[in-house]
Amino acid sequence: MKMNLPNKLTLLRLIMVPFFMVAMALPELLELAPTVHVACNITGVSLFILASITDFLDGMIARKNGLVTNFGKFMDPLADKLMVIGAMLMILYKSDYEFIHPLFVWTTVAVIFRELAVTGIRLLAVQGDGKVIAANILGKIKTVSQILCICSVIIEPLIYAGIGADGFMATYMPISFTTTAFMLVFTVWSGINYVVAGAKYIKTND
Repeated sequence: MKMNLPNKLTLLRLIMVPFFMVAMALPELLELAPTVHVACNITGVSLFILASITDFLDGMIARKNGLVTNFGKFMDPLADKLMVIGAMLMILYKSDYEFIHPLFVWTTVAVIFRELAVTGIRLLAVQGDGKVIAANILGKIKTVSQILCICSVIIEPLIYAGIGADGFMATYMPISFTTTAFMLVFTVWSGINYVVAGAKYIKTND
């Protein structure tokens, strides 16, 4: 079967995930110099931003040109999950981001639980009546909040280090903590909304 452009972009995003993770993890694994950490973090966040752009483009192109498919409905959210969870695990893995680890570990747990619950409901819906549930507006806001959060956590320390800042902003990283809290709220909210909307599929398959 010939794949359309949105589906190709979705697959491209999937392929970019391991490259992003390797770029982020390599300096920590090999105990490389701080300058290499900075270069790899910049490379990693650049790949993550490019992957995020493909997420925006594939949905926009699919809707505009009537290319929405069941493959896209299923694989697009899956690619988002792998992209986001992979990035969050790298943030937890790297000592560069220890400033936010106490909050981020619980945020990551919430994201993983939410995505597992939503994926389970999606599978029940497909098995029950062959319906693939597309992401709603809360799900889309959740995805945007996750992308903003991850970019903020990676980029904010780089900016302050680059300009030599050592005041309130550099000490407390308020942008990172604010976007993480925002992401947590929408992750939980959209998850509850999805479970409530998918409850009928759970009952049908008891």
